[in-house]
Amino acid sequence: MTSEENIKNESVIEKKIKDKKSVDKKNLVFLIIGIVGLLGGIGIILFTIFGINKVIDEVVFPEIDKNEEAAKIYSDLTGQPLADAALKNSPVYCIQTPNGTDGARPQAGLNEAGVVFEAIAEAGITRFAAIYQNPTSAIIGPIRSLRIYYLEWDTPFDCTIVHAGGSGDALAAVAAGGYKDLTENYTYMYRGTYGSRLWNNLFTTSAYLKQHSADYGYNTSEVKGFSRMTPEESKKSRVDNNVAEVLNIIKATEVNTSELIPKVVAMNFNFGSLNNFNVHYDYNSDNNTYNRSYASGASHDIYQCEAADLGERNPEDVCSLVQLSPSVVIAMVVEEDRASDGYHEDIEAIGSGTAYIFQNGDVIVGTWNKSSKNDQIKFFDGDDKEVFLAPGQTFISAIPDYGSVEY
Repeated sequence: MTSEENIKNESVIEKKIKDKKSVDKKNLVFLIIGIVGLLGGIGIILFTIFGINKVIDEVVFPEIDKNEEAAKIYSDLTGQPLADAALKNSPVYCIQTPNGTDGARPQAGLNEAGVVFEAIAEAGITRFAAIYQNPTSAIIGPIRSLRIYYLEWDTPFDCTIVHAGGSGDALAAVAAGGYKDLTENYTYMYRGTYGSRLWNNLFTTSAYLKQHSADYGYNTSEVKGFSRMTPEESKKSRVDNNVAEVLNIIKATEVNTSELIPKVVAMNFNFGSLNNFNVHYDYNSDNNTYNRSYASGASHDIYQCEAADLGERNPEDVCSLVQLSPSVVIAMVVEEDRASDGYHEDIEAIGSGTAYIFQNGDVIVGTWNKSSKNDQIKFFDGDDKEVFLAPGQTFISAIPDYGSVEY
């Protein structure tokens, strides 16, 4: 073999050696990367199994009190939260309040009543059984006489019956039934001096009511209230609440948002032919209440009085006018007729009938049922499921079966 051939062969051999070394280096790199990846994966698995608990133990998360909502105390009368649990069983007062055009209006303190029953007392004139717990109003009233059906509505609230006399059957029932009773009494009531009120000038105060309870040992009340939603549940059930939820969704929605508005914005309750006592309501979506007025066009204004003991004052002198605006409005159709005297009313308070429940901008048409004097009224929807009322002031109008409800 010539020297040139030897040199050529040596060059080929060197190239093969270099190529082999290059391949070996690449394989080694891939091998190392594979080993590192494998070890990394194993490390992650081991960290997940053994190390994450340590990390979690070292991280401090804010505590969430799961029992915070359950621990809230709600009023059995209104369903609203109470700042102090002791207020839950404080004394309740059921005050007979007139609504005639003979000086009874504007009433004082009626906006503080948690529940108000409205029915005809006589000659087509309506009257209220206004139920208070923990009142603060400087003036409450006027106060008028009791009827037996108001007493039957009052009874489940375990209240002091506050009135100025009453029909014979109502007074006999109070005397025989062991009720807490405060009838016309100038230790705990007073006559206002505002001339246009005529005989509708008998008032009391929050301080007088509390003093009466203390003097007679009426220190607690065991209220049988209506079934209520919590404020949070009520907010979610508003007809117009879903609008905000739809707008928070990024993707397009097939929901017809035109339907997400209050379904009922106005209604009329007709007790009879007297427009001064027929009632009109307008839904106020800003605060989820119903502004109350009369079919005659007059706003139902009441005197909102200072939360203080002002003594025996005229509401006209120390209070300011506001429109009455309950949170829940119910029309309860009742069997009604004139009493045997041809003047007063005879209303079946115990039994059942049609009910129209207006709350959260909607209406539920169903039934009401009261099994006995001591039982609270229950409301049911069209499928016989019990209706839970929104929290807040509740106005219940006993509409005669010859009256009407329009919306």
